[in-house]
Amino acid sequence: MRRISFLQGMLVGFVLIVALLGGVAVHGWLLLERLVGQSRDNSAHALELTAAVQTLEERSVDLERAARQYLVLGDPLLRERFQEHLEESFLQLERIEELAGPGLVGVPDQWRSVAAGVNRKLQRRGERTEDDIASMLDELGSMNNAIAQASKRWIDTENARLLDELDRHRLQLGSKLVLALLGAVGAALVMGWWLLRPVRQLDRAIRRLGARRFDDPVVVGGPADMRRLGRRLDWLRLHLSELESDRQQTLRHVSHELKTPLTALKEGVALLDEEVPGPLSAGQREIVGILTHNVRGLQGRIESLLGLNAAAFDARQLNVAPVEPAALLAEAAQRHELAASARQQQIVCQADAGVARLDADKMALILDNLLANAIDFSPQGGRIELSALRQRRAWRFECIDQGCGVASEDAERIFEPFVQGRLRAPVERRGSGVGLSIVRELAGAMGGSVSLLSGSGQGAHFRVEIPDEH
Repeated sequence: MRRISFLQGMLVGFVLIVALLGGVAVHGWLLLERLVGQSRDNSAHALELTAAVQTLEERSVDLERAARQYLVLGDPLLRERFQEHLEESFLQLERIEELAGPGLVGVPDQWRSVAAGVNRKLQRRGERTEDDIASMLDELGSMNNAIAQASKRWIDTENARLLDELDRHRLQLGSKLVLALLGAVGAALVMGWWLLRPVRQLDRAIRRLGARRFDDPVVVGGPADMRRLGRRLDWLRLHLSELESDRQQTLRHVSHELKTPLTALKEGVALLDEEVPGPLSAGQREIVGILTHNVRGLQGRIESLLGLNAAAFDARQLNVAPVEPAALLAEAAQRHELAASARQQQIVCQADAGVARLDADKMALILDNLLANAIDFSPQGGRIELSALRQRRAWRFECIDQGCGVASEDAERIFEPFVQGRLRAPVERRGSGVGLSIVRELAGAMGGSVSLLSGSGQGAHFRVEIPDEH
């Protein structure tokens, strides 16, 4: 099955949303145009009907005037004028019937009947009576009023019908708009989930690669280009895993190759120091002392290198579980109680209540390294503060001592392997400068960080922040 790309998915989503909202907009525009056309036609129809009714009333007045004048004067011209007005009135009645339809309820036919009766009486001069004609003309006036009222009712009915139709279409358009908005929101959510899910998978995969966790394969779903990018990341994971394995194997081989001759060298120096080959002069014994010191230093470097390599390997294996930070601090202080008591130092622990989700073993090793440095660099009878503070979605562990601190020149590189600060501890130390490197390695494995804070007072202030989604 051919999968669409990220860009194609976005275009499909946008086209779908535009189609939904645009369809409702076009439908509403067409509906509005139709209703406006109907309203325009109704207005023109009503004006034409009103004009026709008004013209009929004017012709009725002319009919009455001509009829009365003819009754008095008997002039044939007045009779012809009456006939002209009558024919024009009939035309207006036809127009009114055409415009108003069945709403007139037979009134035009009655009007024609009465007008024809007036015309017949005028034609038969011997039979006509002025009272009959006047009565019939009054009846025409009443029927004109009835036609005007019926026309007005027809106009009101048409306006009400148009308003009802407008209200009905308004409700339909509103419901269609709501459905279109819901469809657009649904399409946006589906497309967002479809597009953001692989982005989150890529983010998690990159985080795992940054933390040197190469065991989990990179699996990315979604669009075709995202899947292709996921496969490339998985290839990168395998390549990095091979490089890491080669690095560790090289370190083990180098350490083994160094330890074998170092052991022989150490035994040889020990034999010289014990004067097994023979007595040593003062100069020779001084040289043997230098050799002994350097052999021990080299052995310490090799052991530190192996420890750093082991810490890097352990950082890839996370065992995250709920743990109380207060218990971690108390256990760390207890493990270093003898060393602190030997120098009359006080370890003060302060922790916020709560539970953190982290790797307890790695956090314990971080605290051990920080406490060991703090004890070595703190003065006799000094105070060491160890705290765990709860932050927004994170826990902050701090270690503060009263020692000589860290020189500003060393602040940027103090976390690098085998780097020791320029300021010396008040007691002799056998460390090789990998403790803080291990702290950084383990903190990074848990998605956190370690930093050295600068302050105005004496002592070093280290801060470790570990994210917590608990």
